[in-house]
Amino acid sequence: MSRRSGILEFAVLGLLRESPMHGYELRKRLNTSLGIFRAFSYGTLYPCLKTLVANGWLIEEPGSAPEDALAASLAGRRAKIVYRLTADGKEHFEELLSHTGPDAWEDEHFAARFAFFGQTERDVRMRVLEGRRSRLEERLEKMRASLARTRERLDDYTLELQRHGMESVEREVRWLNELIESERVGRDQMRSGPEEPAAQEAGEADGLPRHRDAASPGGTPPGRPGPPDPSADPTK
Repeated sequence: MSRRSGILEFAVLGLLRESPMHGYELRKRLNTSLGIFRAFSYGTLYPCLKTLVANGWLIEEPGSAPEDALAASLAGRRAKIVYRLTADGKEHFEELLSHTGPDAWEDEHFAARFAFFGQTERDVRMRVLEGRRSRLEERLEKMRASLARTRERLDDYTLELQRHGMESVEREVRWLNELIESERVGRDQMRSGPEEPAAQEAGEADGLPRHRDAASPGGTPPGRPGPPDPSADPTK
């Protein structure tokens, strides 16, 4: 199995854990909620779904609306198939969620893992975040060393592109530092017991930092980067 197909299977299982869907709904959610799958087609999704069904992790069911099935029959089309996660599929997805190895730190896989952090154990989230930060710090060190060696041979535009790439990685490292600190604070508060203040805003209990701004109450302040888009990494 290729790395990208493994990421797609992970994302499909995660979305179907939330609710059953048919192929069109799945493709839409993968495109809109998980931007790393913007460019993939039904020709990629349906073989993945067939594999998951064959493995016993999904089951296929007819669409729930009888009129839809009748209309499809009269038009000579197949009724929409709804995909539902099985008990084995849920167990398999939870096992995948617990993985914290190097694959979880890579660009595309990290984006998919982060999208399902709400379903991930706190300690696992921490290990994935710290692994990702370590990977980016290594990348940043290599970029700085490369720039120092080649600075005099680069024209102004290429040099600016190199600097832009470094700044992008530096921003993500700062973002990861905030997330890690929030996770650590939340974990410490859980361990401290009921004597510590227990009331927290939604999101803080899960370790997600809540940035406040007058222009966007409870949201991310203008100018603060959100989760990084791995497809925009200029170092690739």
